[in-house]
Order: sequence, then structure tokens, then C-alpha cells
Amino acid sequence: MKKFSSKIRAFTLIELIVVFTIIIILAGLVLSTVGYARKKGARARAETEIAAISAACESYKADNGIYPTSADTNSLDPKTNGNPGSTPCPSPCPDPGAVTAYSQTSLFLYTQLSGMNPDGTPIAGARSYFSFKPNMLSPRQSLPITAILDPFGYSYGYSTAQASNPGGAAGYNPTFDLWSTAGLTSSPPSAADQNQWIKNW
Repeated sequence: MKKFSSKIRAFTLIELIVVFTIIIILAGLVLSTVGYARKKGARARAETEIAAISAACESYKADNGIYPTSADTNSLDPKTNGNPGSTPCPSPCPDPGAVTAYSQTSLFLYTQLSGMNPDGTPIAGARSYFSFKPNMLSPRQSLPITAILDPFGYSYGYSTAQASNPGGAAGYNPTFDLWSTAGLTSSPPSAADQNQWIKNW
């Protein structure tokens, strides 16, 4: 009678550690690539939105002889204010009443370009120059509107500071400044941060 010996081949501890290390490294590479692609996509969307809103501002000026302007847009200076708010506003926005200089100016821009009040009612005699998608607004699915959001979850900046004080130190463009801080919130903004902003200047 033959005797069969059954040897069970198991993984050694070293082999398991090597396999887990490889899995962790690959997972890290995948996650960093996904994060990079997401950020790049957000930048591309912000560039497209800024170009489209800028074109709407040009149409507004063609009809009204002036770009959308108010006391708030005349005082917001991108050279000194780089903080659109303390935190991004996800959907639904936990604090839609939070007001910053950025949200005030972007809300004003919304009313002028959409021809709508923040509560969704039309402004008498106003024309619509731009149709804002729900994902561009805060809050995203309800009223009243409090700001135009960039793809990073912060308010866009809109300023006419240079136009209101030609030759002054505030602002960049003699027409209007429109920008996204790309999720950066330092104030005053550093030159390195401003280099990462998505802007119309």
C-alpha cells in the first residue's frame, strides 16, 4: 500500500508583504492619476465658463453701453482679495446665506446676465444674455440663488475696480476682471497662487 503525503503549499509572510506593497503602490498611482484628471477637467470647465460669461458681458455692453457694474464690483480687487469664502459650497449648500465679496459680485453678475432675480422671478424689462446651468449656481437645486460657482465649489470673482478708477492700482483689466481662484483661498493672494488662477487677464 502506497502512502500519499499531502503537502500544503502556503504563501509565506514575505510573499504576502510583497503582494500587498505592490497593490498599495498601484492604488496610489491610480488615485493620484484620478485626482490629476479631475483637477484638469475642472480647470478646463472653468476656462470654458469664463469665456462664455465674458462673451455674455460683451453682449450686455453692446446693449447697455456699459459692463455690469455696482458698488460691490467696483470695490472687489483681485490684487488684494484672493479668498472667495472659507469653504466650498457643495450641493446642497449647507449655508446658502453665507455672504462674501465674491458671492455678492457673482450674484449681481447672475442677475444682470440672466435677467432673473435670485428668487427665480424675471426682472421687469431685463434681457437674458446667459443661461446658467444648475451646477454653476449656489445652491444648485433650490432658490434663492446666492452665487455663481466655479467647478471647484467656490464663487467666481467679478470686478470692475479698474474700470471704476482708470489708471488706479486696483484690478487688472480696464473693462472687467472675471476669475476663479481654482480652489485656492489665500488673501492677499500670493503671486504663486495667482499664477494658478483661471482668469480673463
